[in-house]
Amino acid sequence: MNYEIEIDKILKENMSERGYKLWIGIKTILPDAWNNPTSSTGKYHLKEDGSVPTNAHHTFELLYSSIKLLPIFNIQKNTSKADMILFAISLHDTFKYGEFSSRKHTDSTHDKQIADVIIENKSTFLKLLSEEEFCIMEKMARYHAGRWATEIGDRNKFNFKDFPPEVLFIHILDMQSTNNLIKIIDQK
Repeated sequence: MNYEIEIDKILKENMSERGYKLWIGIKTILPDAWNNPTSSTGKYHLKEDGSVPTNAHHTFELLYSSIKLLPIFNIQKNTSKADMILFAISLHDTFKYGEFSSRKHTDSTHDKQIADVIIENKSTFLKLLSEEEFCIMEKMARYHAGRWATEIGDRNKFNFKDFPPEVLFIHILDMQSTNNLIKIIDQK
């Protein structure tokens, strides 16, 4: 399966028309990290056969799961709220190998880096999202690693109740993929 193509398909089907057009523009300037392994050391994200999936595979798993779970938040597909969730998921590991995807090993500050870029492009996102949706999307990207997020001070004092519920949502999806708990069912 070509996961880059599948990511585009799932986004086209579930984002608003304007959201998908923005995605097409954004992805042309993203670092080319889709085919990099999710774990540079090969210790994490292992599949049944011991292989390490690509970032595209990992991102597709999160997107695939999230669209089936949007009703948790009373979110309909093809809306700005769906765009908010799908952008956060699509972008969350963009800088996993650095700003230019040139690092040998994964960058543990990738959560902060992508969230900072989202903030830098706030005016673009606000053409599509409300202020509240934008803030939630940014927090989803910034804190998708939960208590392991770059900007968390004391990991032992981290509490999801201090964040919008969508932050817990992306973290759970990320952890499920990391632990090989998401299974893609071919619906063709």
